[in-house]
Amino acid sequence: MQQSDNRYRVLIVDDHLVVREGLKLILETDPRFQVAGEAENGEIAVRLAEQLNPDAILLDLNMPVMSGLEAMRALKSKNIEIPVIILTTYNEDELIADGLELGAKGYLLKDTGREHLFRTIESAVRGETLLQADIVGRAFAARQRREAKQAEVKPQAILSVKEVQILQFVAKGYRSKEIAFDMGISERTVKAHLTNIYNKFGVDSRMQAISAAVEQGILHL
Repeated sequence: MQQSDNRYRVLIVDDHLVVREGLKLILETDPRFQVAGEAENGEIAVRLAEQLNPDAILLDLNMPVMSGLEAMRALKSKNIEIPVIILTTYNEDELIADGLELGAKGYLLKDTGREHLFRTIESAVRGETLLQADIVGRAFAARQRREAKQAEVKPQAILSVKEVQILQFVAKGYRSKEIAFDMGISERTVKAHLTNIYNKFGVDSRMQAISAAVEQGILHL
């Protein structure tokens, strides 16, 4: 992937001109690196990655038009295997975790030192992943928080049309006998439906079933 002069060709992607210019100035101070191109959003970055085939991409996460994560997904869908190094700040832990799952080869804080920037790019081009310990810890903690939050969310109950109808009658204060008469079914069938509803919601009373249905947006009182 490298040019004949053996310099690493880097694509810089950030929506802030001052960040792009700063990185460009730093890279141009070392003969091992060359700026292959610049992009202000993910959409342009994907297009330039196809055209320029750089050795590495320095990629911001939060950008207009197309974010860094969306750009990584787009590159993946096009089978473009260029090492990506994410440019990040201290308040993007969950996005860092997402980038790790998408195969980012490194993470750089935007105020990172010159030598660390160079080492990270070289490692990425070699196919290695170079991560700062504090960033790894933050990304891991963010993933754990997300998994814990997801575990707390109860799955939506899936009710049949008849079960919803019965719950609507129940919410209006109808008794099983009255529901059976209005729906043209037996009282035993109504009770069987109610049992199924209780099981789906994990409750054991009509009031709890109504409350759960309202909470999940199945009933609107």
